[in-house]
Amino acid sequence: MEMKKMESALLISFFLLLFLSLHFVLLEASPNPDFEALMAFKTSSDSDNKLTSWNKTTDPCFWYGVSCLENRVSRLVLEGLNLTGNIQTLTSLTQLRVLSLKQNYFSGQIPDLSNLTALKLIFLSYNEFSGNFPASVTTLFRLYRLDLSNNNFSGKIPTTVNRLTHLLTLRLEENQFSGPISGLDLPNLQDFNVTGNRLTGAIPKTLSGFPQTAFGWNSVLCGSPLPTCKNIVSDPNKPGPATSALTPVPPVVSSSPSSKPEVTSASESDGQDHSGKMSRLAVILIVVGDFAVLALVSGLLFCYFWKNFAGKKRDGKLVEGEKIVYSSSPYPLQSVFERGKMSFFEGVKRFELEDLLRASAEMLGKGGFGTAYKAVLEDGNVVAVKRLKEIQIEGKREFEQHMQVLGRLRHPNVVALKAYYYARDEKLLVYDYMHNGSLFSTLHGNRGPGRTPLDWTTRMKIAAGAARGLAYIHHACRSPKLTHGNIKSPNILLDKAGNARVSDFGLSVFASPTSSAKSNGYRAPEISDGTRKYTQKADVYSFGVLLLELLTGKCPSMPESGSGVVDLPRWVQSVVREEWTAEVFDLELMRYKDIEEEMVGMLQIAMACTSVAPDQRPKIGHVVKMIEEIRGGCGGDLSPSHDSFESVSDSPSMSEETGGGVSM
Repeated sequence: MEMKKMESALLISFFLLLFLSLHFVLLEASPNPDFEALMAFKTSSDSDNKLTSWNKTTDPCFWYGVSCLENRVSRLVLEGLNLTGNIQTLTSLTQLRVLSLKQNYFSGQIPDLSNLTALKLIFLSYNEFSGNFPASVTTLFRLYRLDLSNNNFSGKIPTTVNRLTHLLTLRLEENQFSGPISGLDLPNLQDFNVTGNRLTGAIPKTLSGFPQTAFGWNSVLCGSPLPTCKNIVSDPNKPGPATSALTPVPPVVSSSPSSKPEVTSASESDGQDHSGKMSRLAVILIVVGDFAVLALVSGLLFCYFWKNFAGKKRDGKLVEGEKIVYSSSPYPLQSVFERGKMSFFEGVKRFELEDLLRASAEMLGKGGFGTAYKAVLEDGNVVAVKRLKEIQIEGKREFEQHMQVLGRLRHPNVVALKAYYYARDEKLLVYDYMHNGSLFSTLHGNRGPGRTPLDWTTRMKIAAGAARGLAYIHHACRSPKLTHGNIKSPNILLDKAGNARVSDFGLSVFASPTSSAKSNGYRAPEISDGTRKYTQKADVYSFGVLLLELLTGKCPSMPESGSGVVDLPRWVQSVVREEWTAEVFDLELMRYKDIEEEMVGMLQIAMACTSVAPDQRPKIGHVVKMIEEIRGGCGGDLSPSHDSFESVSDSPSMSEETGGGVSM
């Protein structure tokens, strides 16, 4: 009897396992229901074949920019890829929660999105969309963030937007919207901007808490926080008096006796005695009435300001944090921004903090010491702004003294620090903006069809320029001796002429223990454990990794089967341990002739720089000479430098005597 029961249990288990196996086989064999829609989108939009990973597998959940939940696409984030056409094919992604297509070239009207009921975040800024405000968006009741800025939308902003009761962000700046906004009422809104449209009329009280910069450059828009509206608003399409609606209404003070209110004889007999003096009863009533009105007004004002203060105290951190994450503006609202003063260095065109607050801002990237933004000022000047985070500073004096040292550094291969801003909770650094981006994006950008390879001569030019810039930083100041502390390809920028400029230098003195313990593949072994401070020898190690990156075309940290991640120096050493081999070098360099000897020479320099023992690494000044000797001084871009970095190490005036102010 027991044997039969055991046989029955085994038989049931067998069939159960068989059923589960068949279920998983069928599940894997079934295509993702969103596959066809995404492939149709790629066909119509990706003429440059930026989405190369979309051809390598039939499962879209492993594609670039795609995330899934339960085998359905939930996030589609494709930013800055030069995609074109329309987004009609995406309307069948019914489980989509996040849609971000910023900085592309999509055009036409926004299609009907009403089927995408799960959408919570929509970012479509910096495209070429046109037409009216997309009506279907107002049906997406789960929406938290909506950014349609910097497009060509027109028409009115409908009051049906008020249906989106969860909306926290509404960015519509730099479009052609017209008409009033007095009907907008979004009680939870934290991030709002309609700058650069054709809006008219009064700003509603529900939006009056946002700064002036949220409403600027509109034809006839008035009311708090802008100047008071006049009673008559002229046609914004006609020149002349239209702008006068933005001027404050002056108080009416008449000098004409006829404008005074007339007093009838009846009122005289009620309020005055026959001698022309007020009666005692009338005076008492007036005093009591004035006191009552004053008490009522004071109570209302107290309640109003206390409510605002309590709200800001409760939500201040959330407002700032959300704005940074989801908005193109890197700065908190003016109401919570602790005011300080911009400090400029000699020879720099000055501007005010308010100019930065009003500037259009675009995130460039995040690094170990903060986030960098591109800011376009109203006068057309472009600067790079770094917002420092995760740093340790003893006080304002320490910070300012160090900034004075960094601000004096001027060299053709160093990004100039133009200004800085210090406040207790906010520290900004303003640099020259480099128009050609970073070495990282140039070297590791799209490597699919249509890519223009980075040729050997350009790589040598960049290596030599970066070495000179780092050598200048090391020897520009006798005391304190400067280190860079964060050498990596994202911090080697390229100016208009393609020259390498070292950026993000000198901030390692403010590094917190947690940040110093992080390893990003560039960090020297003695620094990676977080127990030692940054040194110039550690900078040389990082520069050696940078050279290997230029030679191999690989990132400094690479996945390795079965063992997690391997650093680039270890990988190179494992390949060349027995003999020099072409397997090390970037395949894009194999097309060039007669450069093998130069590549091997650069590889030897890189391996010397990445020696495990700091004492075995060469000084950066010697590295500069070795790089220049490889090309025999040929070519203007790689001609030997006339500066002897070793001989000027004790010269405190080098930063003042060296030319090379960076042009914008």
